[in-house]
Parts: sequence; structure tokens; C-alpha cells
Amino acid sequence: MTEEGIPAPPWERPRKRTVPARVPLTRERIVDAAFAVLDRDGYEKLSMRQVAAELGVAVSALYAHVSGKDELLDLMYHRLFDGMEVPDPDPDRWQEQLREHMRGMRARLLRHRDMARISMGRVPFTSELLPHVERLLAILRSAGLPDRVAAIAGDLISTYVEGFVLAEEIWQERLRTERFSWDDVRRELQEYFASLPADRFPNMIALADLMIQESNDYRFELGMEILLRGLASYVTEPRANG
Repeated sequence: MTEEGIPAPPWERPRKRTVPARVPLTRERIVDAAFAVLDRDGYEKLSMRQVAAELGVAVSALYAHVSGKDELLDLMYHRLFDGMEVPDPDPDRWQEQLREHMRGMRARLLRHRDMARISMGRVPFTSELLPHVERLLAILRSAGLPDRVAAIAGDLISTYVEGFVLAEEIWQERLRTERFSWDDVRRELQEYFASLPADRFPNMIALADLMIQESNDYRFELGMEILLRGLASYVTEPRANG
């Protein structure tokens, strides 16, 4: 307490409490939070309630922006394509264009845990994603692929990439939860193959090291080349650009 007429010193004056500004809830923030939950806890734990907890809001607040988990998964799937550009078709480089597309898709899927699982359950025929599909089909048709092949080639490519990444993620999860390394798996497989009767399994024994030593990158690239060479076998005369 101060005497009358004498102001209180600064350190005795009541401090104003600063209340942080409330950040508006938006779809973008909800999707960001959903990815945070997915990366930390995985697909099985991803729920509207968990996303609301991540944001520090009531779960009912989410429904003003997202109708439910299914729409949330759609939004996460759309986010996968943010910034992705499919080039104009170049008949002389169509295989390299598809390689770049497939490598880019794998890299995007691997950015987030269990994203391949979400992606495999969605279809790209939405207003946001149709331009990507259209340009990919343009590359396939400009290469000279028959329409009956080009019509499903894009889906085959997506299925290969998503399936490959899903298998990668399954093994990563096993290694994480069961607390063993790929070196342990490789060593056990080597010992198992070496124990097989040579007269009954000569091919498995001959190829054993090649089957288990190669990296995921090598396996992905080889599978991609097998797929592209298969498509190339259908090529007739490349169509003109446009």
C-alpha cells in the first residue's frame, strides 16, 4: 500500500494478463492435426476425437468444417497431391516421365506413416484431382499405347506404388513394435535357406542372397522397370503432342 498521492512503483502495479489470441479452426489446421496424429499413432488410432484432442478443441467443433472421418481421409488424400505437377506429354521421354511420377508418388507416400493405406482406399476422380489423371492419361496415350491399355495403365501404376509402400510400412511397423532389425531378419533367412535340401530347392538356394540382400530402393526401381517394359511392349506409333 502506498501513501496518498504517491504512485505505486512499477513492480507493485497489477500486471495485465495476456490471453493468447485464439487461432481460428480451419480445414487446413484440422488436416495438419490429423497428420500429426497419423505420424505419431498410426492409422488405427486416427479418429475425430484424437484430432480434436490434438487441436485442444471439443470434437463437436470439427464437424463445422469436416463431416466425419471419411471426409477427413479424403482431405488427407488430396493433401498428398499438393504441389505435384504432371508434365506435358513428351512421346520421346514417356518412360522417364512415368519414372519421375512413380518416384515422386513413393516419396510423398513415405512422408507420412500409413499414408499408403489411406491412399489405396481413395479414388482420384474428384474435381481437385481429375486434372492430374487427365495429364497422366495424356502421357500414356501420347506414347502410343492402345486405348485399352492406357485406360488401366494409370491405375496399375498407382497400385504398384501404393502396394510397394504399404509393404514397406508393414515391415517398418513390425521392426518398430517387435524390436528387431532387418539385419536380424536377413541373418535368419540366410540360415534357413542354407538349411534347405539342395536337391529339392536348388533355385531358392542359388538366389537366396539376391532375394534378401537388395534394398527397397533397388526393388522398387526393378519393379518399376518391369512394369514400364511391359507397357512399352504394347506401344505402336506414338501420337503427336496435344
